[in-house]
Formats: sequence, structure tokens, C-alpha cells
Amino acid sequence: MAEFTHFNEEGRARMVDVSSKPDTVRTALARSSIKVNKKVYEAIIHQRLEKGDVLSVGQVAGIMAAKKTWEIIPMCHPIPLKGIDISFGWKEDYVLEITAEVKTKGSTGVEMEALTAASVCALTIYDMCKAVDKSMVIGETYLIEKTGGVKSPDYTRA
Repeated sequence: MAEFTHFNEEGRARMVDVSSKPDTVRTALARSSIKVNKKVYEAIIHQRLEKGDVLSVGQVAGIMAAKKTWEIIPMCHPIPLKGIDISFGWKEDYVLEITAEVKTKGSTGVEMEALTAASVCALTIYDMCKAVDKSMVIGETYLIEKTGGVKSPDYTRA
């Protein structure tokens, strides 16, 4: 079992020291989703919501969230992100799949930034559409893959 690194010798929380780790290119891909009804789906794809273009606003919110992850997740490092992309795809039953890709060159990974981007994007879409339907369901949020680093191997979800 992997050792938890965010605890000191006294069992208290700490921010991991990554100063001795080499800078490498690191990427992470995460996914979330939101299930809407037909009325919300139609409003999104035809841009008929009063608050504006739902997907564009969700995309910007996800990008902003990735950049601010270190401010809301206590043990995350501030990371100079080199690239962030949010993409969308409709699945059957009016499920909007949200994929966040984050990239940096540094001494720690960007998994939390990708997960935060996907999550906040889904929350923003909910916020923009809740006047039409409050029964939307935000789906599972998970890491698809991560690359880079020396200590921890690349990961691809099975």
C-alpha cells in the first residue's frame, strides 16, 4: 500500500516538499458529466438560456478553477500551468461529458487541477441551467490518465 505523504511524523497535515524533484512535463486528463433533461439539452445546444452560452461559460469556469486549485485544496502546490483545455461531448440520455486536460512543466503533478476543472465546469453548467430544471445530476468525476514525473509512474484508467 502506498504511503500517505501529506502527514508529518506527528500524524498532522503537511504540504509535501517537492523542492528536490526534477522538473518534467506533466499532464492529467479528468472527466465529469452532468445529466440534463430534454428541455435543458435543447436550451443549451440552441443557446436559449438568459445567462448566455452555457458551454463557453462552463469552459472558462473550468479553466479558472484549474488555475486556482491551490487556493481551495489545502495541500496543493501553486503550479505554473502551461495549458488547460476543456472539451464536451453529448452521450445518450442527455448526458454532457466534460473532459479537462491540464499540462505543466514542473516538480509536481496536475491531477488535482484537472479534476477541479472538470468539477467546476459541471457545477457552472448546473448553475446556469437551474432556472429551467433543478433535477440535473452531476455524475462521477475521475482521473482518466496522468503522465510525467519520476517517482510515480504514468497512470491510465483501466
